[in-house]
Amino acid sequence: MDTSLAAAAVTAEASAPAAASTEPSAAPDASPAASSSSAAGAGAEDLAGGVAALSLDERFDLLMSIGEECIQPDELKRLLQNKPVPICYDGFEPSGRMHIAQGVVKTINVNKMIRAGCKVKIWIADWFAQLNNKMGGDLKKIQTVGRYMIEIWKAAGMNLDGVEFLWSSEEINRRANEYWPLVMDIGRKNNIKRITRCCTIMGRSDNEELTAAQIFYPCMQCADIFFLKADICQLGMDQRKVNMLAREYCDDIKRKNKPIILSHHMLPGFKEGQEKMSKSDPTSAIFMEDDEAQVNLKIKQAFCPPKIVDKNPCLEYIQYIVFPWFDKFEVVRKENNGGNKTFLTMDELVADYEAGDLHPADVKPALAKAINEILKPVRDHFNSSSEAKILLNTVKKLPVSF
Repeated sequence: MDTSLAAAAVTAEASAPAAASTEPSAAPDASPAASSSSAAGAGAEDLAGGVAALSLDERFDLLMSIGEECIQPDELKRLLQNKPVPICYDGFEPSGRMHIAQGVVKTINVNKMIRAGCKVKIWIADWFAQLNNKMGGDLKKIQTVGRYMIEIWKAAGMNLDGVEFLWSSEEINRRANEYWPLVMDIGRKNNIKRITRCCTIMGRSDNEELTAAQIFYPCMQCADIFFLKADICQLGMDQRKVNMLAREYCDDIKRKNKPIILSHHMLPGFKEGQEKMSKSDPTSAIFMEDDEAQVNLKIKQAFCPPKIVDKNPCLEYIQYIVFPWFDKFEVVRKENNGGNKTFLTMDELVADYEAGDLHPADVKPALAKAINEILKPVRDHFNSSSEAKILLNTVKKLPVSF
């Protein structure tokens, strides 16, 4: 199969009529983790209740609530009108312990996509982690981390009924005759400058000295979108450049139906000016299996300036984790400090915080309590399952990858 045939296949598939609705296949037995998901909190249960009988506008609004940016909203609405079960793609490099943005935010977003009637393909990018020299390029270690991450999502309450986990090494080898001509065609239609602009998707700067393997990486990630037959790319804002490359490739091959980009917000680290959580700085992020005392200490030490909302990591955690999970934020305090209060909207909380009626000393204990409640089923699973415990201990011993 030459590269022109690969492009033709992608174009032909895009012009084909939408497939008939199919019920997502049941998730395989998730062992002890499956029972843990039922204890993951009312918010998770509500979101993960399966595909509800929602109207078109309700499905659209639910998906739009995931994204800080959507390219393009009109295309998303048209997709929902024409295709009963759209395919959403998300992917991750197994590169170490999982922080709360990967664990909880992904669980929230996946459950929303499933409730909106989508099928979600989660791409376990083990070969990509090897290309990016994670875990020193040791594929066995990378795959161990991948299994640990799946175990966490099961325990956290991800609705697995509509999720398909796919290992990149297995799928690419199985359908190599489809994959590599597509990668080659994307590479052929772009110059080095355009590809290196995408290297931020790997956590690399575009002026950093890259290996030849890392130059190859964006072409492969772009190909993944078409290889997985994705209608929607649901990744973080840090992956925007390669998703845009996929839309540009559609122009190159005259494909009308472009993948829709639904990019979620990137949670900051806990320190002042820290735009992203950093695995290399454990105090900057909450990890999914952190114990209660660790969570309390990290939040207690977090940057949280009084009356300032912008770039306040504690308030971002409330907005993007606590409210989507619980639909409320509960503050417990003494009567002479204003008494207990339950906030039902972020706007209400922001108004009190900017006015000084809500203080960091009120916010931090309430945030820690909410986060600990969300993480409890994950901790319980890793404490009760001997296999999960061994997996976690193995991952903790692995070096931090950059």
